[in-house]
Amino acid sequence: MMKIALLIKQVPDTRTVRMDEKTGTVVRDGNEAIVNPLDLYALKAALDLKAAQPGTTVTAISMGPPNAEKALKEALALGADDALLICDRAAAGSDTKATATILTAALNASGPFDLVLTGERATDGDTGQVGPEIAAAAGFGLITFANSVTATAGGIEVERKTENEVERWKVELPALVSVTKAVGEVGLPTLKGKMVARRRVVPVKNTTELGLAPGNIGLEGSPTRVVRIFRPSITRNGIKLQIFDEASLESAVDVLASFVKGEEKA
Repeated sequence: MMKIALLIKQVPDTRTVRMDEKTGTVVRDGNEAIVNPLDLYALKAALDLKAAQPGTTVTAISMGPPNAEKALKEALALGADDALLICDRAAAGSDTKATATILTAALNASGPFDLVLTGERATDGDTGQVGPEIAAAAGFGLITFANSVTATAGGIEVERKTENEVERWKVELPALVSVTKAVGEVGLPTLKGKMVARRRVVPVKNTTELGLAPGNIGLEGSPTRVVRIFRPSITRNGIKLQIFDEASLESAVDVLASFVKGEEKA
């Protein structure tokens, strides 16, 4: 029996994402938002552990604007037991370190938890840093890129695939594990799950309630910044060589040979 925390994030749909060129942050107002797809694999892993061990609970936690409640209700509809939203303007612009500070405080306030599960990264920031930073701040064991997570008598067993081999780790709890899509798809919510989620009131906490000082969160508490956003420009047009016969093939080979020797510029 475990108490599991599932960290999920609401992200902009990649087809409509926009960036604020002045602050270097994602513009979330007015953009269609979805649950970070990679976090749904973490939800699948959490629900599998819950099914294998009666009495296990899953608490979905997210940090974001008020409409991030939708992501949490989706997790509730799919089988999570509880949810918590951290919503505060003071948290806006947080980098990975400041985000990890806030989420660690949320875990401490709602825990203690035996296991924290996350996706391998978020599709908007794409860093994969928040999970490991939370593990370091909370003093949890850490396993990344897990293909499977199973419960054992003394903790959990995790399988992860590296470039050359498959690793199997036995991990003592508490621990934080980020999972890959290899754990499988979470499936669709049932009608009963949707109705339960619709009736649930998701608790909301701000950073003051978590005991966090303004200087440790948000832009002020972020040691890293996006200083400039720009669209890359194509500086070379290249050379297009078309081959129709032996003569054009010979000509193309001559051009390529000259290019390799540095005599031609693309």
